[in-house]
Amino acid sequence: MNGLASEPQSLDAADYDPIQHLNILFSHPSTVSSISRVSSTLQSRHNDLSAEISTLQTAQAYGPDSSLERMKSAQAELAGLFKKIETVRSRAIQTEQNITSMTADIKRLDGTKRNLTLSMTALKRLQMLTTAYEQLRGLAKTRQYRECASLLQAVLQLMRHFNSYRSIDQIATLSRGVGELQRELLEQVCEDFEIAFAKGEVGARKATLIEACGIMDALGDNARARLVTWYVNTELREYRQVFRGNDEAGSLDNIGRRYAWFKRMVKGYEEEHSGIFPPHWRVGEMLAMAFCDGTKDDYKGILEKSMRRVDGAKIDVNLLLSCLQETMDFEQTLERRFSGEPRASIDTLSSADFERTHSFNGSISVAFEPYLSLWVESQDKALAAMIPKYKAQPLLPSDEEFSPQAVISSAIELFHFYKLTLSQCAKLSTSERLLDLAKTLAKYLDEYAQQVLLAILQKPGQTGASLHDIILVLNTADFWHANTEQLEENIKKRIDNEFVGKVDLSSQADAFLGVASAAIIALVNKVELDCEGAWREMKNTNWSKMESVGDQSSYVGELVSHVNAKAQEILAVVVKQQYARAFADKLVEHLANAYILTIVQCRPISEVGAEQMLLDKYVLTKALENLLAHHNPSSSQQHPQPHVPQSSFVKRVNATMTRIDPLLKTLQVRPSPPEGLVQAYLIHVGDRSDTNFRKILELKGIRKQDHGHLMELFAIHRDGPAAGAKLVAQSPLLTPLMTAPGLGGVGVGANNLHLANLSIDRLAAGPGAVLSTAAQGAASRFDAAALGEKLLNAARDGVERMGTPGTHDSGSGQLQSQQGGAGAQNNAASINENLKSFGKFFRRDIGGLGVRFGKRDGSVDEAQGR
Repeated sequence: MNGLASEPQSLDAADYDPIQHLNILFSHPSTVSSISRVSSTLQSRHNDLSAEISTLQTAQAYGPDSSLERMKSAQAELAGLFKKIETVRSRAIQTEQNITSMTADIKRLDGTKRNLTLSMTALKRLQMLTTAYEQLRGLAKTRQYRECASLLQAVLQLMRHFNSYRSIDQIATLSRGVGELQRELLEQVCEDFEIAFAKGEVGARKATLIEACGIMDALGDNARARLVTWYVNTELREYRQVFRGNDEAGSLDNIGRRYAWFKRMVKGYEEEHSGIFPPHWRVGEMLAMAFCDGTKDDYKGILEKSMRRVDGAKIDVNLLLSCLQETMDFEQTLERRFSGEPRASIDTLSSADFERTHSFNGSISVAFEPYLSLWVESQDKALAAMIPKYKAQPLLPSDEEFSPQAVISSAIELFHFYKLTLSQCAKLSTSERLLDLAKTLAKYLDEYAQQVLLAILQKPGQTGASLHDIILVLNTADFWHANTEQLEENIKKRIDNEFVGKVDLSSQADAFLGVASAAIIALVNKVELDCEGAWREMKNTNWSKMESVGDQSSYVGELVSHVNAKAQEILAVVVKQQYARAFADKLVEHLANAYILTIVQCRPISEVGAEQMLLDKYVLTKALENLLAHHNPSSSQQHPQPHVPQSSFVKRVNATMTRIDPLLKTLQVRPSPPEGLVQAYLIHVGDRSDTNFRKILELKGIRKQDHGHLMELFAIHRDGPAAGAKLVAQSPLLTPLMTAPGLGGVGVGANNLHLANLSIDRLAAGPGAVLSTAAQGAASRFDAAALGEKLLNAARDGVERMGTPGTHDSGSGQLQSQQGGAGAQNNAASINENLKSFGKFFRRDIGGLGVRFGKRDGSVDEAQGR
């Protein structure tokens, strides 16, 4: 059908395909007519093949060479084969029996030979054992220990071969005789040692005693341990009698006598007795171990007895430390003496090669560790006495002048005390006692931050602390912030691993950072006090009658002059860049808030007056951008080119001062037409508050009778579709303004705040965080201009309540002092928590400056000044 047909497959192929044959037979449509002829031909061929197959099958089944005949023949051959196999098997069995009978005599001869050899060997060994045993008995009687030692080893080795023959009476008798001889030798050697030491004849009998030690080595570990134990007890008998039987000699006051006695005893041992005992016995080390164990038990009993004294007197801490230090020195001496050699155990003297399982360190001093809490308590009392002294003493010694890098002398003294105490405790204990000390050190870091550093910033008077004092506090807080972190790292390196996670001084580091932030706010307050005259001049200006906008107002020049002069004085003594930047940021924020509050006190304000204020604000902003030019003036002298302020600081200044713009731009709009004022308020202020809109009306001086119409228009436009979705509920700028009588001044209300009013956590939680210097609204923070005074006054109030009680009559003094004590603790805890929170947010805010805290050189990245 495809035209050209391929060669057809064979009919015998496994994959035969009839379609291929059909395509060959009917390769063209014209051949279809021959289907009947082809079919009949195939049928005829099929019939012929079937007949041929039937014929062949019949011939195969019934012919002379048929399959049935072949099967019968095969079965007959198999039967013959099985018979032959059985015959071969029978012959093999017979052959094996013949060979076995032939070799039986040979096997008997081999067994006889082997038994004879064993018997001869056993008899020879028995003869040697008997001979050696008799010789050993004779040598033992004459105390010839050198020969006895080698002969005893041979006897014991030979005896081990007869352990399986003890059922024989003669062998059992000989075994009992050898055992008895071993016991006699043991007792004889021990007796020789006891007599020699009792009569003081060690030197005369030294050779015999040295040979006797060979007997003990041959007798085994138990014999050797018995002799060493006896010797140790003999040498320490006098020590136990003197120091255990006499309370005076055994007291902690005479601890040096114990160690001196041991050193004399060891010296005598090395001079007289060390040559007697083999070196691998480690007798000197056994003496030291027994002495340490006994002394440790003595100390435990003495210390327990001292703690149970009925008179209530406790152990002298200085005496306890002295004893502990002397004990540790003694342990170090023993450790150096025996560290080069493997440690032997008095209980397991199993071989000549001992393994050193533990050191002498702590072998005696462990008895003191449960009582080191007394030492920690003494350090607590010492620090408690130091804090009031530091609070009363001058910040710097009389012979030392102030410098911008100076740190309060008490901080250096406290640091050295901490360093010495930590080093001393780490030598005494690296476990729970060191953790207790770490908690004590942390406690007094908080006390130092609160009662010493913060108290300096709380000096009474209008001017408060001096500039030099504030700088000293700032430097000291920075010093302790860095060293507190290092202190924590050092403690973690020394303390045991199980207590590492419990060492945490981060809250103390945050507390010192909080003190640093309070010092910066105190510096800002210095500038604010100097600017009071300029603000007063601004308030005295008649802003409602101003007719035209001119150059900057006169108060602006005075304000900028005072700010630059005071900032230059302050930044000249602020060393670190991060603190200079923090001061500048905080000063800008305080001045911005002071400007807003003064605007409120200048009401009523006309449109021209608001425009003039906006111009004054621009001039003030440009002046504040160059605040940091006063930092590091020496570098400015070396580089005469103009100061280029940091771009980040310029952005911060503009963002902070721009908060004033919505208020002034709204005040610039005339009240007529009234829709214009309403639209200006919705555009610039952008809130839905009726109260805040009424504040704008009051600031502009609009008459009360006109408020109603303006409020109606405000409600209509506020609720309209165009502005409703864009407005906020309360403006962060206007909401805190004009909320209380007399709120127009800078820092108003600071003197009336108490500790309960200061919640640094709450201040920091909102967008107006305590030290945030970004452009933020004032709704979520207190009066930022008086924030420094709030902190200082609140802390001062708490510290005064914790100070010395006032003079009261005796009848009520006790009750008041009790109540004051509880209040003082609560106030102290509250102030500490505030300082820590204050420091955390100060770290977060200044951390964005790219300057790492704790650097002593105050260096910053060169790019920071760009």
